[in-house]
Amino acid sequence: QVHLVESGGGLVQAGGSLRLSCAASGPTFSDYAVGWFRQAPGREREWLAATTRTGLSTWYADFVEGRFTISRDNARNTVYLQMNSLKPEDTAVYYCATGMGVTAQDYTYWGQGTQVTVSS
Repeated sequence: QVHLVESGGGLVQAGGSLRLSCAASGPTFSDYAVGWFRQAPGREREWLAATTRTGLSTWYADFVEGRFTISRDNARNTVYLQMNSLKPEDTAVYYCATGMGVTAQDYTYWGQGTQVTVSS
């Protein structure tokens, strides 16, 4: 089993940047592909990005491509989500999870989430 903990969320002005971290426990984190999702109040959880076990391949939802970057450091058991040019509509709770795909059902282990609030 993998335990995931997100951090790095907070309050930022529109146009600003944040880097989220997803720290994993367990020696086999490099065996897992990882994705990032977010969920705003009253909305379904939506997929943002994913990366393979090595981090060499990445995929993005159209609406974040060019603004968000997923990366990982397996030596630190951590996956990152760099978010630039943030908009108020990016306000949500952000989650990382192990798996691959574009729906939440494709993922197995989830963190507890970190709140991102973008002010206008």
